[in-house]
Amino acid sequence: MNAIIKFMKRNYKILIAVLCLSVTLFAFKINADKTVDPDPNKDKMLLELLAFVIEKGHYNPPPIDDAFSKGIFKDYIEALDPSKRFFLQSDIDEFKQYELMLDDQFVNRDLTFFNLTYTRLMKRMEESKKRYKAILAQPFNYNIEETFNADYEKIPYAKNTAEINERWRMQIKLSTLSSLVTKQKLEEDKKKSDASYKVKSFETLEKETRESSLKSLDESFGNIKDLDKADWFSVYVNAIMTRFDPHTSYFAPEEKDRFDVNISGKLEGIGARLTKKNDFTQIDELISGGPAWKGKELEAGDLILKVAQGNQEPVDVVGMRLDDVVKKIKGHKGTEVKLTVKKVDGTIKVISIIRDVVEIEETYAKSSIVEKNGLKYGVIYLPKFYIDFENKDGRDAGKDIALEVERLKKENISGIVLDVRDDGGGSLSTVVDIAGLFIEEGPIVQVKSAGKMKEVLYDKDKKIEWSGPLVIMVNSFSASASEILAAAIQDYKRGVIIGSKQTYGKGTVQTVIDLNQFVRNSEYGDFGALKATAQKFYRINGGSTQLEGVKSDVVMPDRYAYLKMGERDMDNAMPWDKIDPANYNVWNSNENFNQAVANSKLRIAQNPQFKLIEDNAKWIDLKNKENTYSLNIKSFKATQEQVESEGKKYKPIADYKNNLVFKSLPYENLEMDKDASLKEKREAWHQALSKDVYVEEALNVLDDLQPKGNNKQTNSTKLKRDKLVKS
Repeated sequence: MNAIIKFMKRNYKILIAVLCLSVTLFAFKINADKTVDPDPNKDKMLLELLAFVIEKGHYNPPPIDDAFSKGIFKDYIEALDPSKRFFLQSDIDEFKQYELMLDDQFVNRDLTFFNLTYTRLMKRMEESKKRYKAILAQPFNYNIEETFNADYEKIPYAKNTAEINERWRMQIKLSTLSSLVTKQKLEEDKKKSDASYKVKSFETLEKETRESSLKSLDESFGNIKDLDKADWFSVYVNAIMTRFDPHTSYFAPEEKDRFDVNISGKLEGIGARLTKKNDFTQIDELISGGPAWKGKELEAGDLILKVAQGNQEPVDVVGMRLDDVVKKIKGHKGTEVKLTVKKVDGTIKVISIIRDVVEIEETYAKSSIVEKNGLKYGVIYLPKFYIDFENKDGRDAGKDIALEVERLKKENISGIVLDVRDDGGGSLSTVVDIAGLFIEEGPIVQVKSAGKMKEVLYDKDKKIEWSGPLVIMVNSFSASASEILAAAIQDYKRGVIIGSKQTYGKGTVQTVIDLNQFVRNSEYGDFGALKATAQKFYRINGGSTQLEGVKSDVVMPDRYAYLKMGERDMDNAMPWDKIDPANYNVWNSNENFNQAVANSKLRIAQNPQFKLIEDNAKWIDLKNKENTYSLNIKSFKATQEQVESEGKKYKPIADYKNNLVFKSLPYENLEMDKDASLKEKREAWHQALSKDVYVEEALNVLDDLQPKGNNKQTNSTKLKRDKLVKS
């Protein structure tokens, strides 16, 4: 989740009350005929609405000055032309005269810059249609030596028509070359499995790739043609809104509808969240229990190059709108979609996925039991901090985690691993409830609104649901509410935080404000909504998780450790700061805490699997920086073969087994007897746990946290420590 769900409704009502003090400013009465084109003043009204609401509703809006203007200019131009394949340098030079004027244009509702860029973009796109059609009309010569640099951030804009023609030629040639090599490999595989199969000629395959590319580009430009000026204006508005901070954004009416659907947690498709990365669509997250997650071939960070419906010809989606890519990937249960993806290691792979219903059940907490060294441990996975604000009797993460802990206690466990890896956040109130399960009472998090005193949220229940050894697992994608939980457990020294070097670093709270409430009897239609950062939260020690995240007590190597994917890598992120600490007492029942941390660090340093993961992380970072591609077919194939050969070194990472057996709790075994789908999901989860070296190390830490009076544990721990000392 990008935002923590608003946890105090009274704060939201106060915000609305403040906004409504001047609501007459927007109490428009419009009598326009809906059958005619929208009044061009609607865009100006939207800017006026947003300027008003953001001033009153944002936690700490930055100055709307020349620096703000430069940020809008940069983000907007990149959004319009991320691959620098439409605008010429002369266009950019002309646009530059407005670079320091966009702040004033926003305040004054001046649309001059938007109208200029929109008109020019439409013209350049029309020119590009003729360009790609001419390029694809002739065969490519893949035997000559030439290279293409795809580092779009660093390459300059084309100076003239000849240069932009050449850029298009090379971009298209790279795409068709990739398809051609894949087709040749498929033909070879068919021949190996069937000696009588007649392999298609090079000329046939080359022609097929051009026809496929032409079809994809025609479809892509057809989708662009379907966009109206309002769609492009939303792009411009969001370039302004996201300059306030990365999590403040404008939802056009259709986007708001999608947002509402997304939080319901149920959809038909592959079960993956997508994001844009320059001209590419990137896998941002796999939804637990979904078809992509089950398939274990798609990973966060993969780039989608082509999409095919079953056995139909794949469509090139590079440069296509995210919404349009999503439409192609989503589909009815039981249908097949094939994704051609560029893996994080640089290899190209075609992945077949059968679409299914992605159930909300898999967004709920679940637990498993595992035996190790004669002791039972519980593993609880929490994918998000969910809550139903409209139904107080509905499920929420706080109640569900309490229930899982209670169930695990009945199985006589000796420790708990709470896994919040990839958990992007959710409800703040559930964090307080969950952290309160592991301490007697006290502060959990501090919250500050603009211009107001801090508010401390407490666990006021003296009951401790679990007082034994505790490990919290995090990674670089653990964000927001996950970071609050980890920070509270760490500040109390209640448990060991184990995972990536640091978590995501999002220390802000957002609220969604419906803009239509400020426009009375409007005939302009729906104005959409604004998601604005309204608060910041702080650790009980006074520090913020903003940018810095939570640093793990025990750092484990991470395949994505060197990729820039956190809040700290955003140029407009809100700053780190601190406030006074709350009053709290450190947990004093973890007598083996320091020794357990020291033992874990030593094990990780000596573990060949972790060494391989660290090596793989550096290799992925290296490959990620390689942006120059040969357009000679022999050189291209040689590079691909080299990457695949190098990648084989890291195959043991995926093949690893920890030799631990994970089982469902008795109540769930009864449910699985009646629900084959649930059984399949849990078996898949248990199999994943049995191959997870991170979970294995978390359980090792639980071993070391065992109190000295635990006789079963004493001898095994002593032997293990002796081995560590000897080695």
